[in-house]
Amino acid sequence: MALKWDPSPIGEPAHDLDIVAGTYRAADPYGEPAYLVHFDSRSPDGTINLNRDSRTGQGLGTDESMTLELERLSPEYARVVVGITIQQGSGRKTFGDVPNTSVRILEGYTELVTSDFTGVSGATSATVAVFARDESGEWGIQSAIRGFDAEPEDFGRLMGKDYS
Repeated sequence: MALKWDPSPIGEPAHDLDIVAGTYRAADPYGEPAYLVHFDSRSPDGTINLNRDSRTGQGLGTDESMTLELERLSPEYARVVVGITIQQGSGRKTFGDVPNTSVRILEGYTELVTSDFTGVSGATSATVAVFARDESGEWGIQSAIRGFDAEPEDFGRLMGKDYS
């Protein structure tokens, strides 16, 4: 998973976006996440790693990246929801306020999901995709671009709920 955005103009507070992954138990796939991976962290079992964490969007190419090794994830877990949240420390910012924001989820060289957040430009956080195991234990992915007006701490609790 790769996230990029343009830095703030000189003299403006930095745009700080973060990738967040919530892992949910098979016994409670829409409840509280068993754990979250975000802000320069990794899962307890090492299957989900935040590889790069930018606080400014400066640099070329990808600003943040996360690796998900779902095939290694314990059968105890049935869902992984991934999303993006904007830190609100310097005042309310939405995806529409952050230029050239985009996210891509790849499996090898195959693009599975991509978004520029146009459809959720007024949101401060957004889910991007849901990975879920089927009855045979195989993982599937569903694009799930859904905007939230939530602080990063609240987004971690809200992102995996059933909104159908």
